[in-house]
Amino acid sequence: MLTLLRLGALSALLGCSLSLQAHAASQKTGSIAEHQMRHIATYYPGRMAGSPAEMLTADYLQQQFSELGYQSNPRRFTTRYAYQHQGGEQTWRNLNTTSVIAAREGKVAQQIVIIAHSDSWTPQNDTETQKNLGGLTNQGVNDNASGLGVMLELAQRLSQQKLHYSLRFVALSGEELGQQGSEEYLSRMSPEEKHNTLLVIDLDSLIMGSHLTFMSGSKTPEAVVRQTRDRAITLARHLGISAKSQAAQKEGPFDRAGIPLLLVSSGDAASGKLPRTVALHFPPELRHQAQRDNLDYIDHWLPGRITRRAHDSVAVLLPLIRELANP
Repeated sequence: MLTLLRLGALSALLGCSLSLQAHAASQKTGSIAEHQMRHIATYYPGRMAGSPAEMLTADYLQQQFSELGYQSNPRRFTTRYAYQHQGGEQTWRNLNTTSVIAAREGKVAQQIVIIAHSDSWTPQNDTETQKNLGGLTNQGVNDNASGLGVMLELAQRLSQQKLHYSLRFVALSGEELGQQGSEEYLSRMSPEEKHNTLLVIDLDSLIMGSHLTFMSGSKTPEAVVRQTRDRAITLARHLGISAKSQAAQKEGPFDRAGIPLLLVSSGDAASGKLPRTVALHFPPELRHQAQRDNLDYIDHWLPGRITRRAHDSVAVLLPLIRELANP
């Protein structure tokens, strides 16, 4: 009886995975990403590191990856950040945060890692709290439900892909607190695993800027830049998608670890230079404001942008990752 139950459970799991894969194949490019963006923003607002919403988001992401057949597990870690009060006093706030890691093994140990931060902005001083930057009501559509949505569609469409190199999908928490999620993830990697990591693709804030931007890490070898950033631009042009390349702005944790990096964002938002019509409604100093980074506001002031950017991101990244994973 126990064997029959196990076989029944396995059959149900395989049926669910096949159903999800068939569903992905029938969906328009970007539709899964958009659905996930809107779902995460609607049902998990206030995803601040260590918050109940962040933990619920981690549970949801793990469930999504597991249903697609990935080996998925949460990774909890303790961290803290300094909160500055108006009177000059500074207090430390301790947090228990949760990242999620999903994996598919390829023929070799070398891997490509796709990351997106799962936490939304955490107010770090009284001024930010008063301006309603981040907080419990912040849907964080652009920053960073957009990255999570695209990551989930990529994971779904790659779930049955034959792989030479292994794939990792990582939803990092603690990134809005000085990239502590990246630092923690790297701290647990062995020297061999770091050596075997061929590329990290970071998906962050994909909606607000007027075009997709592909930026290589400051220490990424030129040969890898051509295979990743430059290839992404070529794919975008063939598809008629507005995209630009940009030089690395600053050194990050993966750069310091010597791991090649491709950052995918929306250029104007990343640089703080928005078109005038957009800047009136999304000024850089208020880009984390709950009244702006939400579905109603973005759909009103940037109609169709979420749909278009979800499509464009997946349309470029999916063939790029397929090429990279099967050289």
